Amino acid sequence: MPRSIPPLPGLTRYTDWALVPDGLQTKTQLDRQGLKPGSDPVGQVLYHGNSYAPLYEVAAAVPKRRTTPAQRAALDRARELQHQCRRCGGRWEEPLGKGRFCDRCRYATTMWEQHDQAQLLARKLVADPAAVLLVVEVEPGSLPEVQGVAVVSVRDGRVLYAAQAGEQGSPERGAVLDRLDVLLADRRVVEEPDFMGPTSRYPHALLRLPRSGPVASGRDPLHPWAAPHSEANDSVTRIWAGWFGWTDHHSSTHVCAPWERGGDIPMPWSRSLDLAADGRSMAGLLHRIADGTEPVWERAAWTLDGHGVGAQEVGA
Repeated sequence: MPRSIPPLPGLTRYTDWALVPDGLQTKTQLDRQGLKPGSDPVGQVLYHGNSYAPLYEVAAAVPKRRTTPAQRAALDRARELQHQCRRCGGRWEEPLGKGRFCDRCRYATTMWEQHDQAQLLARKLVADPAAVLLVVEVEPGSLPEVQGVAVVSVRDGRVLYAAQAGEQGSPERGAVLDRLDVLLADRRVVEEPDFMGPTSRYPHALLRLPRSGPVASGRDPLHPWAAPHSEANDSVTRIWAGWFGWTDHHSSTHVCAPWERGGDIPMPWSRSLDLAADGRSMAGLLHRIADGTEPVWERAAWTLDGHGVGAQEVGA
């Protein structure tokens, strides 16, 4: 509500109600008589000391449109539905407000939306011929012969590139970085986070020099495919976690990988030192999510409440 309503230009101003001529009334006064303005305002009156209300001719006013019995019934039904969850059909004393979900169903639908978005993303990746999985294994303390990198096509699982990473800071490592810069240019990169693999699998680990500190966050201007902590690239773990629907607390809508909290749910893709095989395994997982054949958590919110999935309307 504004503190003041300025006067309308070009209309006569009355600074006191006693000065208003007979036959002129405000919209509120007409409404109390079942009328509404039938013409433009012809004057304005000051009220509350700082606001002006338009005045209309009573003679030009027309009857307000009456609500029909059918319209009244529809309005009553709409008010009644405000107390009924549109997903489970339960009734509540207080109006449920926007969305018309009870707390339990709002939680379940939020989890379902993340599940649904994960499938949409998987479908986009599977359909994108430029989408690739970048699998990296470059543990600083491991031997050079077990350090490597692989690039696998998401669409068909073809291995586009596989090589030993070489010692950190060596010409061999530089050659790998140069090859990745060319191969991954203008491609959609999907990666597997560090905690999912047997050793460090963050792509930005390839950029570290011996005894160097952490790589700065954000995209590297020289190596845009190396995104620390999946900030810029899609992650297999995030996609699968959203699809699977596991959460570490019954009231949390933050989906995450179960093994982060010591869960015993098996890995849906392989983890090994054969990076190309792991990449093909992850590509297969994305295809199963896109097809809807990958299992979800047996205790996922939308499977437990007995009201199906999504935000289905209850019948009238």
